[in-house]
Amino acid sequence: MTICPIFALQAQVLGVNFMANEIYFVTLRPFFYTLSNTFYSLNMINPREIQIRDYNYELPEERIARYPLAQRDQSKLLVWRNGTIGQKHFYDLPELIPAGSMIVFNNTKVIQARLHFHKPTGGLVEVFCLEPEQPKDYQLNFAAEYECVWTCLVGNSKKWKEGSLSMEVALKDGRRTTLYCERAGALGASQQIRFYWEQPASANETVENQPVSFAQILDAIGELPIPPYLNRATEESDKETYQTVYSRIKGSVAAPTAGLHYTERELSALRDKDVDLQYLTLHVGAGTFKPVKSETIEGHDMHTEFISVPRSVIEAILQFKLRVAADAPLANTETPRFVATGTTSVRTLESLYYIGEKLQKNPQAHAEELVVGQWEPYDIGHEITLTDALRNIIGYLDATGQENLVTATQILIAPGFPYRVVDTIVTNFHMPQSTLLLLVSAFVDGESLAGENWHSIYRYALEHDFRFLSYGDSSILFR
Repeated sequence: MTICPIFALQAQVLGVNFMANEIYFVTLRPFFYTLSNTFYSLNMINPREIQIRDYNYELPEERIARYPLAQRDQSKLLVWRNGTIGQKHFYDLPELIPAGSMIVFNNTKVIQARLHFHKPTGGLVEVFCLEPEQPKDYQLNFAAEYECVWTCLVGNSKKWKEGSLSMEVALKDGRRTTLYCERAGALGASQQIRFYWEQPASANETVENQPVSFAQILDAIGELPIPPYLNRATEESDKETYQTVYSRIKGSVAAPTAGLHYTERELSALRDKDVDLQYLTLHVGAGTFKPVKSETIEGHDMHTEFISVPRSVIEAILQFKLRVAADAPLANTETPRFVATGTTSVRTLESLYYIGEKLQKNPQAHAEELVVGQWEPYDIGHEITLTDALRNIIGYLDATGQENLVTATQILIAPGFPYRVVDTIVTNFHMPQSTLLLLVSAFVDGESLAGENWHSIYRYALEHDFRFLSYGDSSILFR
Protein backbone atom coordinates (compact mmCIF):
# COMPACT_ATOMS: atom_id res chain seq x y z
CA MET A 1 0.00 0.00 0.00
CA THR A 2 1.47 3.37 -1.04
CA ILE A 3 0.67 6.39 1.17
CA CYS A 4 0.33 9.69 -0.70
CA PRO A 5 -0.11 12.95 1.24
CA ILE A 6 -2.58 15.40 -0.18
CA PHE A 7 -2.64 18.95 1.17
CA ALA A 8 -6.00 20.63 1.42
CA LEU A 9 -7.40 23.46 3.50
CA GLN A 10 -10.23 22.94 5.89
CA ALA A 11 -13.46 23.08 3.91
CA GLN A 12 -17.19 23.03 4.40
CA VAL A 13 -19.61 20.62 2.80
CA LEU A 14 -22.91 22.16 1.81
CA GLY A 15 -25.67 19.72 2.66
CA VAL A 16 -29.40 19.67 2.04
CA ASN A 17 -32.26 18.27 4.10
CA PHE A 18 -34.58 17.57 1.16
CA MET A 19 -37.81 17.22 3.10
CA ALA A 20 -37.34 20.19 5.42
CA ASN A 21 -35.69 22.49 2.87
CA GLU A 22 -32.92 23.20 5.37
CA ILE A 23 -29.30 23.93 4.55
CA TYR A 24 -26.60 22.84 6.96
CA PHE A 25 -22.80 22.64 7.07
CA VAL A 26 -20.34 19.93 8.05
CA THR A 27 -16.66 20.69 8.54
CA LEU A 28 -13.99 18.30 7.22
CA ARG A 29 -10.35 18.24 8.33
CA PRO A 30 -7.15 17.55 6.37
CA PHE A 31 -6.12 13.93 6.19
CA PHE A 32 -4.05 11.47 4.16
CA TYR A 33 -5.36 9.09 1.59
CA THR A 34 -4.14 5.80 0.23
CA LEU A 35 -3.74 4.44 -3.25
CA SER A 36 -4.07 0.68 -3.55
CA ASN A 37 -1.64 -0.60 -6.19
CA THR A 38 -3.70 -3.76 -6.42
CA PHE A 39 -5.75 -2.09 -9.15
CA TYR A 40 -4.07 1.28 -9.77
CA SER A 41 -0.53 2.05 -10.84
CA LEU A 42 1.25 5.03 -9.26
CA ASN A 43 0.42 7.34 -12.17
CA MET A 44 -3.32 6.57 -12.15
CA ILE A 45 -6.13 8.07 -10.13
CA ASN A 46 -7.98 5.87 -7.68
CA PRO A 47 -11.37 7.63 -7.74
CA ARG A 48 -12.43 5.94 -4.52
CA GLU A 49 -9.83 8.01 -2.69
CA ILE A 50 -10.74 11.40 -4.17
CA GLN A 51 -11.32 13.87 -1.35
CA ILE A 52 -14.53 15.83 -1.79
CA ARG A 53 -13.08 18.85 0.00
CA ASP A 54 -10.85 19.39 -3.04
CA TYR A 55 -14.02 20.22 -5.00
CA ASN A 56 -15.17 23.09 -2.87
CA TYR A 57 -15.69 26.74 -3.79
CA GLU A 58 -17.45 29.61 -2.10
CA LEU A 59 -20.96 30.11 -3.47
CA PRO A 60 -22.59 33.27 -2.10
CA GLU A 61 -26.31 32.90 -1.40
CA GLU A 62 -27.11 35.80 -3.71
CA ARG A 63 -25.59 33.94 -6.68
CA ILE A 64 -28.17 31.14 -6.46
CA ALA A 65 -30.90 31.91 -9.01
CA ARG A 66 -34.19 31.47 -7.17
CA TYR A 67 -36.31 32.30 -10.21
CA PRO A 68 -35.73 31.82 -13.93
CA LEU A 69 -35.29 34.67 -16.39
CA ALA A 70 -38.42 35.85 -18.20
CA GLN A 71 -37.07 34.37 -21.45
CA ARG A 72 -35.27 31.04 -21.19
CA ASP A 73 -32.61 31.62 -23.82
CA GLN A 74 -31.55 35.04 -22.54
CA SER A 75 -29.34 33.32 -19.96
CA LYS A 76 -25.57 33.70 -20.10
CA LEU A 77 -23.53 30.94 -21.73
CA LEU A 78 -19.93 30.34 -20.66
CA VAL A 79 -17.90 28.80 -23.50
CA TRP A 80 -14.90 26.64 -22.51
CA ARG A 81 -12.78 25.17 -25.26
CA ASN A 82 -9.62 23.29 -24.27
CA GLY A 83 -8.61 25.80 -21.62
CA THR A 84 -9.88 29.04 -23.14
CA ILE A 85 -12.99 30.77 -21.78
CA GLY A 86 -15.45 33.10 -23.48
CA GLN A 87 -18.96 34.35 -22.88
CA LYS A 88 -22.10 34.48 -24.99
CA HIS A 89 -25.84 34.06 -24.48
CA PHE A 90 -27.71 30.82 -24.78
CA TYR A 91 -29.44 31.95 -27.96
CA ASP A 92 -25.96 31.92 -29.54
CA LEU A 93 -25.57 28.19 -28.93
CA PRO A 94 -26.57 27.03 -32.45
CA GLU A 95 -23.72 29.02 -34.01
CA LEU A 96 -21.24 27.17 -31.78
CA ILE A 97 -22.34 23.70 -32.90
CA PRO A 98 -20.80 22.52 -36.22
CA ALA A 99 -23.13 21.28 -38.96
CA GLY A 100 -23.69 17.53 -38.90
CA SER A 101 -23.29 17.29 -35.11
CA MET A 102 -25.56 15.29 -32.82
CA ILE A 103 -27.18 16.65 -29.64
CA VAL A 104 -28.84 14.32 -27.15
CA PHE A 105 -31.54 15.54 -24.76
CA ASN A 106 -33.25 14.02 -21.73
CA ASN A 107 -37.00 14.20 -22.40
CA THR A 108 -38.11 13.28 -18.89
CA LYS A 109 -40.93 15.29 -17.33
CA VAL A 110 -41.12 16.34 -13.68
CA ILE A 111 -44.16 14.93 -11.92
CA GLN A 112 -46.19 16.66 -9.20
CA ALA A 113 -44.73 14.31 -6.64
CA ARG A 114 -45.47 16.05 -3.33
CA LEU A 115 -48.75 15.07 -1.67
CA HIS A 116 -49.97 16.89 1.45
CA PHE A 117 -52.28 14.86 3.69
CA HIS A 118 -54.03 16.42 6.69
CA LYS A 119 -54.83 14.24 9.66
CA PRO A 120 -58.25 14.62 11.30
CA THR A 121 -56.43 16.31 14.19
CA GLY A 122 -55.03 18.90 11.78
CA GLY A 123 -51.46 17.59 11.54
CA LEU A 124 -49.81 17.81 8.12
CA VAL A 125 -48.00 14.79 6.66
CA GLU A 126 -46.12 15.16 3.38
CA VAL A 127 -45.66 12.12 1.16
CA PHE A 128 -43.04 12.63 -1.54
CA CYS A 129 -43.22 10.04 -4.34
CA LEU A 130 -39.71 9.00 -5.43
CA GLU A 131 -40.11 5.98 -7.71
CA PRO A 132 -42.71 3.32 -8.47
CA GLU A 133 -42.61 -0.11 -6.83
CA GLN A 134 -45.82 -1.86 -7.93
CA PRO A 135 -46.07 -1.81 -10.88
CA LYS A 136 -42.34 -1.13 -11.23
CA ASP A 137 -42.78 0.24 -14.74
CA TYR A 138 -43.41 4.00 -14.68
CA GLN A 139 -46.03 4.06 -17.40
CA LEU A 140 -47.95 1.09 -15.99
CA ASN A 141 -47.88 2.67 -12.56
CA PHE A 142 -49.16 6.02 -13.81
CA ALA A 143 -51.91 4.18 -15.70
CA ALA A 144 -53.05 2.23 -12.60
CA GLU A 145 -56.80 2.63 -11.99
CA TYR A 146 -57.30 1.41 -8.42
CA GLU A 147 -54.02 1.15 -6.52
CA CYS A 148 -50.24 1.38 -6.79
CA VAL A 149 -47.17 1.37 -4.54
CA TRP A 150 -44.36 3.95 -4.52
CA THR A 151 -41.13 4.41 -2.64
CA CYS A 152 -41.61 7.69 -0.81
CA LEU A 153 -40.10 10.08 1.67
CA VAL A 154 -42.50 10.95 4.47
CA GLY A 155 -42.29 14.32 6.16
CA ASN A 156 -43.60 14.69 9.72
CA SER A 157 -43.79 10.89 9.87
CA LYS A 158 -43.97 10.96 13.67
CA LYS A 159 -47.44 12.45 13.33
CA TRP A 160 -48.51 9.41 11.30
CA LYS A 161 -48.33 6.61 13.83
CA GLU A 162 -50.76 4.12 12.29
CA GLY A 163 -53.67 3.58 9.92
CA SER A 164 -54.29 5.28 6.61
CA LEU A 165 -54.42 8.89 5.49
CA SER A 166 -56.93 10.31 3.04
CA MET A 167 -57.43 13.34 0.85
CA GLU A 168 -60.33 14.56 -1.26
CA VAL A 169 -59.48 14.84 -4.96
CA ALA A 170 -61.27 17.23 -7.33
CA LEU A 171 -60.40 16.09 -10.85
CA LYS A 172 -60.06 18.49 -13.73
CA ASP A 173 -63.13 17.04 -15.46
CA GLY A 174 -65.34 17.85 -12.45
CA ARG A 175 -65.45 14.38 -10.90
CA ARG A 176 -64.42 13.77 -7.31
CA THR A 177 -62.82 10.85 -5.49
CA THR A 178 -60.81 10.16 -2.35
CA LEU A 179 -57.16 9.14 -2.33
CA TYR A 180 -55.99 6.92 0.52
CA CYS A 181 -52.47 5.95 1.48
CA GLU A 182 -51.00 3.45 3.93
CA ARG A 183 -47.55 2.21 4.82
CA ALA A 184 -46.49 -0.97 3.02
CA GLY A 185 -42.92 -1.36 4.32
CA ALA A 186 -39.71 0.50 5.09
CA LEU A 187 -36.68 0.94 2.82
CA GLY A 188 -34.01 2.63 4.91
CA ALA A 189 -34.82 6.33 5.14
CA SER A 190 -37.69 5.93 2.69
CA GLN A 191 -40.95 3.97 2.92
CA GLN A 192 -43.15 2.00 0.59
CA ILE A 193 -46.55 3.66 0.42
CA ARG A 194 -49.65 2.03 -1.05
CA PHE A 195 -52.08 4.45 -2.69
CA TYR A 196 -55.65 3.42 -3.49
CA TRP A 197 -58.81 5.18 -4.64
CA GLU A 198 -62.32 4.51 -5.88
CA GLN A 199 -63.48 5.23 -9.38
CA PRO A 200 -65.89 8.21 -9.21
CA ALA A 201 -69.23 8.56 -10.90
CA SER A 202 -69.37 10.71 -14.03
CA ALA A 203 -69.89 14.43 -13.49
CA ASN A 204 -72.05 14.42 -16.61
CA GLU A 205 -74.48 11.53 -17.11
CA THR A 206 -74.33 11.96 -20.89
CA VAL A 207 -70.57 11.41 -20.91
CA GLU A 208 -69.15 7.88 -20.60
CA ASN A 209 -66.98 7.37 -17.55
CA GLN A 210 -63.24 7.09 -18.17
CA PRO A 211 -61.25 5.37 -15.42
CA VAL A 212 -59.21 7.70 -13.22
CA SER A 213 -55.49 6.92 -13.30
CA PHE A 214 -52.84 7.68 -10.70
CA ALA A 215 -51.32 10.14 -13.16
CA GLN A 216 -54.59 12.12 -13.18
CA ILE A 217 -54.65 12.15 -9.39
CA LEU A 218 -51.09 13.50 -9.19
CA ASP A 219 -51.95 16.17 -11.74
CA ALA A 220 -54.98 17.19 -9.69
CA ILE A 221 -53.54 17.36 -6.18
CA GLY A 222 -49.76 16.94 -6.37
CA GLU A 223 -47.26 19.74 -5.93
CA LEU A 224 -44.33 20.11 -8.31
CA PRO A 225 -41.09 19.65 -6.31
CA ILE A 226 -38.50 22.37 -6.82
CA PRO A 227 -34.93 22.21 -5.47
CA PRO A 228 -34.63 22.76 -1.70
CA TYR A 229 -31.82 25.29 -2.14
CA LEU A 230 -34.28 27.73 -3.76
CA ASN A 231 -35.63 28.28 -0.24
CA ARG A 232 -39.14 29.10 -1.40
CA ALA A 233 -42.47 27.42 -2.01
CA THR A 234 -43.47 26.10 -5.42
CA GLU A 235 -45.40 28.68 -7.43
CA GLU A 236 -47.85 28.17 -10.28
CA SER A 237 -45.30 29.49 -12.79
CA ASP A 238 -42.86 26.71 -11.84
CA LYS A 239 -45.17 24.19 -13.50
CA GLU A 240 -44.03 25.64 -16.82
CA THR A 241 -40.59 27.07 -16.13
CA TYR A 242 -39.30 23.97 -14.30
CA GLN A 243 -40.00 21.78 -17.34
CA THR A 244 -37.99 21.66 -20.55
CA VAL A 245 -39.89 22.60 -23.72
CA TYR A 246 -39.28 19.05 -25.00
CA SER A 247 -40.29 17.16 -21.82
CA ARG A 248 -42.49 14.19 -22.71
CA ILE A 249 -42.06 11.18 -20.40
CA LYS A 250 -43.36 11.57 -16.84
CA GLY A 251 -41.21 10.27 -14.00
CA SER A 252 -38.68 12.76 -12.60
CA VAL A 253 -38.80 14.53 -9.26
CA ALA A 254 -36.22 17.09 -10.44
CA ALA A 255 -35.70 18.71 -13.83
CA PRO A 256 -32.73 18.06 -16.13
CA THR A 257 -31.90 21.72 -15.74
CA ALA A 258 -29.39 22.26 -18.56
CA GLY A 259 -32.32 21.78 -20.91
CA LEU A 260 -34.36 24.57 -19.34
CA HIS A 261 -32.55 27.16 -21.51
CA TYR A 262 -33.70 25.79 -24.88
CA THR A 263 -36.61 27.31 -26.75
CA GLU A 264 -38.03 26.28 -30.08
CA ARG A 265 -35.84 29.00 -31.62
CA GLU A 266 -32.62 27.14 -30.72
CA LEU A 267 -34.03 23.75 -31.66
CA SER A 268 -35.16 25.02 -35.08
CA ALA A 269 -31.81 26.72 -35.72
CA LEU A 270 -29.98 23.49 -34.90
CA ARG A 271 -32.20 21.49 -37.26
CA ASP A 272 -31.54 24.05 -39.98
CA LYS A 273 -27.81 23.35 -39.54
CA ASP A 274 -28.42 19.62 -40.08
CA VAL A 275 -27.73 18.88 -36.42
CA ASP A 276 -29.31 15.58 -35.42
CA LEU A 277 -31.49 16.00 -32.30
CA GLN A 278 -32.01 12.77 -30.37
CA TYR A 279 -33.91 12.05 -27.16
CA LEU A 280 -33.51 9.54 -24.34
CA THR A 281 -34.99 9.30 -20.86
CA LEU A 282 -33.40 9.32 -17.42
CA HIS A 283 -35.85 9.93 -14.61
CA VAL A 284 -34.07 12.25 -12.19
CA GLY A 285 -34.45 11.14 -8.57
CA ALA A 286 -34.19 13.05 -5.31
CA GLY A 287 -30.71 11.55 -4.99
CA THR A 288 -29.48 14.25 -7.35
CA PHE A 289 -29.61 16.59 -4.32
CA LYS A 290 -27.89 14.11 -1.99
CA PRO A 291 -24.80 15.75 -0.49
CA VAL A 292 -21.48 13.94 -0.30
CA LYS A 293 -20.97 13.56 3.44
CA SER A 294 -17.97 11.21 3.39
CA GLU A 295 -14.40 12.49 3.29
CA THR A 296 -13.60 10.35 0.26
CA ILE A 297 -15.85 9.39 -2.61
CA GLU A 298 -15.54 5.73 -1.62
CA GLY A 299 -17.95 6.42 1.24
CA HIS A 300 -20.64 7.93 -0.99
CA ASP A 301 -23.41 5.75 -2.43
CA MET A 302 -24.59 7.04 -5.78
CA HIS A 303 -28.32 6.99 -6.40
CA THR A 304 -29.68 4.60 -9.03
CA GLU A 305 -31.88 6.08 -11.76
CA PHE A 306 -34.16 4.62 -14.43
CA ILE A 307 -33.03 4.99 -18.04
CA SER A 308 -34.73 4.27 -21.34
CA VAL A 309 -32.95 4.67 -24.68
CA PRO A 310 -34.77 3.91 -27.96
CA ARG A 311 -33.11 1.48 -30.34
CA SER A 312 -33.27 4.17 -33.02
CA VAL A 313 -31.17 6.50 -30.84
CA ILE A 314 -28.52 3.83 -30.23
CA GLU A 315 -28.39 3.14 -33.96
CA ALA A 316 -28.05 6.87 -34.68
CA ILE A 317 -25.17 7.14 -32.18
CA LEU A 318 -23.43 4.17 -33.77
CA GLN A 319 -23.73 5.61 -37.28
CA PHE A 320 -22.55 9.03 -36.08
CA LYS A 321 -19.48 7.55 -34.42
CA LEU A 322 -18.63 5.50 -37.52
CA ARG A 323 -19.01 8.55 -39.78
CA VAL A 324 -16.86 10.80 -37.59
CA ALA A 325 -14.21 8.09 -37.22
CA ALA A 326 -14.03 7.73 -41.01
CA ASP A 327 -13.43 11.48 -41.32
CA ALA A 328 -10.94 11.62 -38.43
CA PRO A 329 -7.86 12.48 -40.59
CA LEU A 330 -9.68 15.67 -41.66
CA ALA A 331 -10.70 16.70 -38.12
CA ASN A 332 -10.80 20.47 -37.41
CA THR A 333 -12.94 23.00 -35.55
CA GLU A 334 -15.82 22.26 -37.92
CA THR A 335 -15.73 18.51 -37.20
CA PRO A 336 -19.18 17.37 -36.03
CA ARG A 337 -19.50 17.20 -32.24
CA PHE A 338 -21.33 14.75 -30.02
CA VAL A 339 -23.14 16.98 -27.53
CA ALA A 340 -24.90 15.91 -24.34
CA THR A 341 -27.40 18.35 -22.88
CA GLY A 342 -27.02 18.03 -19.13
CA THR A 343 -25.35 15.65 -16.72
CA THR A 344 -28.31 13.23 -16.84
CA SER A 345 -27.78 12.76 -20.57
CA VAL A 346 -24.04 12.35 -19.95
CA ARG A 347 -24.59 9.63 -17.35
CA THR A 348 -27.02 7.75 -19.59
CA LEU A 349 -24.84 7.97 -22.70
CA GLU A 350 -21.64 6.96 -20.93
CA SER A 351 -23.50 4.04 -19.32
CA LEU A 352 -24.17 2.57 -22.76
CA TYR A 353 -20.58 1.37 -23.14
CA TYR A 354 -20.71 -0.66 -19.92
CA ILE A 355 -24.13 -2.11 -20.80
CA GLY A 356 -22.75 -3.21 -24.17
CA GLU A 357 -19.76 -4.72 -22.38
CA LYS A 358 -22.06 -6.75 -20.11
CA LEU A 359 -23.90 -8.03 -23.17
CA GLN A 360 -20.58 -9.08 -24.73
CA LYS A 361 -20.16 -11.45 -21.78
CA ASN A 362 -23.83 -12.40 -21.41
CA PRO A 363 -25.99 -11.76 -24.50
CA GLN A 364 -29.08 -13.14 -22.69
CA ALA A 365 -28.79 -10.81 -19.68
CA HIS A 366 -31.99 -9.57 -18.05
CA ALA A 367 -32.67 -5.85 -17.56
CA GLU A 368 -31.68 -5.96 -13.89
CA GLU A 369 -28.34 -7.52 -14.87
CA LEU A 370 -27.61 -4.56 -17.13
CA VAL A 371 -27.70 -1.96 -14.34
CA VAL A 372 -24.38 -0.07 -14.37
CA GLY A 373 -22.75 -0.06 -10.95
CA GLN A 374 -21.09 2.93 -9.33
CA TRP A 375 -17.51 1.67 -9.70
CA GLU A 376 -17.73 -0.40 -12.91
CA PRO A 377 -15.98 2.20 -15.10
CA TYR A 378 -12.88 1.98 -12.92
CA ASP A 379 -12.51 -1.79 -12.98
CA ILE A 380 -9.74 -3.34 -15.07
CA GLY A 381 -10.58 -5.08 -18.33
CA HIS A 382 -12.66 -2.70 -20.47
CA GLU A 383 -11.35 -3.91 -23.80
CA ILE A 384 -14.17 -3.77 -26.34
CA THR A 385 -14.67 -0.74 -28.55
CA LEU A 386 -17.58 1.67 -28.21
CA THR A 387 -18.94 0.65 -31.60
CA ASP A 388 -18.89 -3.02 -30.59
CA ALA A 389 -20.67 -2.13 -27.33
CA LEU A 390 -23.38 -0.27 -29.26
CA ARG A 391 -23.75 -3.16 -31.72
CA ASN A 392 -24.17 -5.54 -28.77
CA ILE A 393 -27.07 -3.45 -27.43
CA ILE A 394 -28.76 -3.28 -30.83
CA GLY A 395 -28.37 -7.03 -31.26
CA TYR A 396 -29.81 -7.63 -27.80
CA LEU A 397 -32.84 -5.44 -28.49
CA ASP A 398 -33.46 -7.12 -31.83
CA ALA A 399 -33.13 -10.61 -30.31
CA THR A 400 -35.58 -9.77 -27.51
CA GLY A 401 -38.00 -7.79 -29.68
CA GLN A 402 -37.62 -4.57 -27.69
CA GLU A 403 -37.75 -1.06 -29.11
CA ASN A 404 -36.18 0.53 -26.02
CA LEU A 405 -33.24 -0.33 -23.81
CA VAL A 406 -34.78 -0.09 -20.33
CA THR A 407 -32.59 -0.50 -17.27
CA ALA A 408 -30.94 1.73 -14.65
CA THR A 409 -27.59 3.32 -13.89
CA GLN A 410 -25.67 4.12 -10.74
CA ILE A 411 -22.62 5.34 -12.65
CA LEU A 412 -20.28 7.74 -10.84
CA ILE A 413 -18.25 9.97 -13.14
CA ALA A 414 -15.21 11.42 -11.39
CA PRO A 415 -11.65 12.42 -12.34
CA GLY A 416 -10.01 9.44 -13.99
CA PHE A 417 -13.22 8.47 -15.80
CA PRO A 418 -12.61 7.62 -19.48
CA TYR A 419 -15.23 9.51 -21.52
CA ARG A 420 -16.06 7.32 -24.51
CA VAL A 421 -19.24 8.80 -25.98
CA VAL A 422 -19.51 12.52 -25.23
CA ASP A 423 -17.08 15.19 -26.45
CA THR A 424 -19.17 18.30 -25.65
CA ILE A 425 -21.40 19.05 -22.66
CA VAL A 426 -24.04 21.73 -22.06
CA THR A 427 -24.45 22.08 -18.31
CA ASN A 428 -25.40 24.52 -15.55
CA PHE A 429 -23.16 25.47 -12.61
CA HIS A 430 -23.34 22.98 -9.78
CA MET A 431 -23.19 22.82 -5.99
CA PRO A 432 -19.81 22.83 -4.27
CA GLN A 433 -18.57 19.38 -3.29
CA SER A 434 -21.16 17.54 -5.39
CA THR A 435 -20.90 14.51 -7.66
CA LEU A 436 -22.03 16.75 -10.53
CA LEU A 437 -18.96 18.93 -10.04
CA LEU A 438 -16.83 15.76 -10.09
CA LEU A 439 -18.41 14.89 -13.46
CA VAL A 440 -17.47 18.31 -14.85
CA SER A 441 -13.92 18.03 -13.51
CA ALA A 442 -13.56 14.58 -15.06
CA PHE A 443 -14.49 16.14 -18.40
CA VAL A 444 -12.34 19.28 -18.35
CA ASP A 445 -9.43 18.09 -16.18
CA GLY A 446 -9.16 14.44 -17.19
CA GLU A 447 -6.96 12.63 -14.68
CA SER A 448 -5.62 15.79 -13.06
CA LEU A 449 -6.55 16.07 -9.40
CA ALA A 450 -5.37 19.69 -9.38
CA GLY A 451 -8.69 20.71 -10.96
CA GLU A 452 -7.13 23.64 -12.76
CA ASN A 453 -9.79 23.85 -15.44
CA TRP A 454 -12.92 23.48 -13.33
CA HIS A 455 -11.50 26.05 -10.93
CA SER A 456 -10.92 28.53 -13.76
CA ILE A 457 -14.43 27.94 -15.16
CA TYR A 458 -16.15 28.54 -11.83
CA ARG A 459 -13.88 31.46 -10.95
CA TYR A 460 -14.78 33.12 -14.26
CA ALA A 461 -18.50 32.49 -13.69
CA LEU A 462 -18.38 34.02 -10.21
CA GLU A 463 -16.34 37.03 -11.33
CA HIS A 464 -18.65 37.70 -14.30
CA ASP A 465 -21.96 37.56 -12.41
CA PHE A 466 -23.24 34.24 -13.71
CA ARG A 467 -26.28 32.85 -11.93
CA PHE A 468 -25.88 29.39 -10.37
CA LEU A 469 -27.76 26.10 -9.96
CA SER A 470 -31.09 24.95 -11.45
CA TYR A 471 -32.55 28.28 -12.59
CA GLY A 472 -29.13 29.79 -13.26
CA ASP A 473 -26.96 30.29 -16.35
CA SER A 474 -25.19 27.58 -18.30
CA SER A 475 -21.97 26.59 -19.97
CA ILE A 476 -20.86 24.64 -23.02
CA LEU A 477 -17.68 22.62 -22.60
CA PHE A 478 -15.68 21.42 -25.63
CA ARG A 479 -12.91 18.84 -25.40
